[in-house]
Amino acid sequence: MAASSFRDLRVWQEAMKLTTEIYKSTSAFPKHELYGLSQQIRRAAVSVPSNIAEGKGHRSDKEFVHFLLHARGSLLELETQLLISEELQYVRKEEAQRLLTLAEGVGRALSGLINSMREKAA
Repeated sequence: MAASSFRDLRVWQEAMKLTTEIYKSTSAFPKHELYGLSQQIRRAAVSVPSNIAEGKGHRSDKEFVHFLLHARGSLLELETQLLISEELQYVRKEEAQRLLTLAEGVGRALSGLINSMREKAA
């Protein structure tokens, strides 16, 4: 049975959890990063569930896949920014790994949904 709302999608739920964890983690970043890397990370994180939700609101599977691909792009951006944050020691290695593991789970779920939607459209 297809999900009736974006809120029913497991990938959206996982992306929301990741986003809230990102906000908690970036609140401990240095104050001089308030409008720098921490904001970029937050924007990338918010973009993931937002694109999933926006895509779900479109009428065609093709459009939905388009937004899912944008969500995946934002997720990869987020992963890169987390690695930069770890290198700069803004986040502990263990915390970075925890967040990256969450991100990888979202990525797997996104890829699965993208593949499923493409098969359905074919």
